Amino acid sequence: MSNETSKYLKFGSVTVLIVLSLGYLAYTGVQDSKSYYVTIKELNGMGNDAYSKRLRVAGNVVPGSIKRSGTKVEFLLKENDLTLPVSYTGTEAPPDTFKDDSQALADGSFGHDGVFHAKQLQAKCASKYAPKPGQPGVQGAEPAKSMSQNQNSGSSGMAN
Repeated sequence: MSNETSKYLKFGSVTVLIVLSLGYLAYTGVQDSKSYYVTIKELNGMGNDAYSKRLRVAGNVVPGSIKRSGTKVEFLLKENDLTLPVSYTGTEAPPDTFKDDSQALADGSFGHDGVFHAKQLQAKCASKYAPKPGQPGVQGAEPAKSMSQNQNSGSSGMAN
């Protein structure tokens, strides 16, 4: 084998090794960050699969169930007639919109203790803050006048 062919083989094998390593790292990174969205009913029916996957569960916060202790929050999520106890131990405090009857999305894992252990928590505003159907968003507000309307409606001090 010539010296030049040996160089090409070494370069090719190093290139293949780098590409395979990058592919493996990309695959494992995607697997670690992947989370499955499930309903509370689906979570209860998953069996042992529920304990090994990263999951996202949504529902309404049961009024009176929120218990705070620093950044740790325990509460109940409700979907239809099913409830799920959730323990949030994230690094950030829950959002300001996280209140009784708000819609919440918990991201974490389901424990053998029957509690969903959330690492991330998102909350939507309670529906009482949204305008009712058929009503404008802000009552009593006038639409803004365009620049040409403002110029034509006021006196400019100049003779026409």
